[in-house]
Amino acid sequence: MSLPEPLRRRLGSFSRTVFTDSRRTGPQYPVDSAENEIVSSLPLQMSLYFNVYFFPFWWLSTVVMLHLKYSVLSDYYKFILVTIMILASLIEVIRLYLGYMGNLQEKVPELAGFWLLSLLLQLPIILFLLFNEGLKIQPLERAVHIVFALFLTFQVIAAFVTLKRMVNKLATHFRLNEFDQLEERPVPDFYSLGKDEGAVSMAGRGLC
Repeated sequence: MSLPEPLRRRLGSFSRTVFTDSRRTGPQYPVDSAENEIVSSLPLQMSLYFNVYFFPFWWLSTVVMLHLKYSVLSDYYKFILVTIMILASLIEVIRLYLGYMGNLQEKVPELAGFWLLSLLLQLPIILFLLFNEGLKIQPLERAVHIVFALFLTFQVIAAFVTLKRMVNKLATHFRLNEFDQLEERPVPDFYSLGKDEGAVSMAGRGLC
């Protein structure tokens, strides 16, 4: 299972635009080093691993607390909380899958999708659940939301750093390939060009 190709292209283009280091003017590593460099992030992978086990506990705690306080919530907040729980659950499954695929297999579009889902959707949702007092937040809820927010904050930062390394590695490979292609093209010899031009000039004088 992978992302649709149009979405992969858009995420790849977004990553090159946002995460490419414009200060780098050329390859800074030897060819062998650039080819063999591992850019997957171990801290990010460890965070994703623990996040996978923490998420069911967060979901169960939030659902139990929602059930206990459901009767005292206004209809407005009842609808919001149920909608948020459904969206957060779906987003988290997709987010963790993209994070695993993008980091372990060094796939830029998947990791960019993971970063965008974490920063633009999941983190605002958790912060809303954590700081909106109209939701009548219980101590257990506050505790699990804080842990979840810490996971997300760390993952956003770690994924950003990892994406920059991945995109710059791809840019280095592209420049090295261009350099290799230039080396393979035959370049006319300077002295032979001079001789050819002299012969053409002498032939022109003879015609005159």
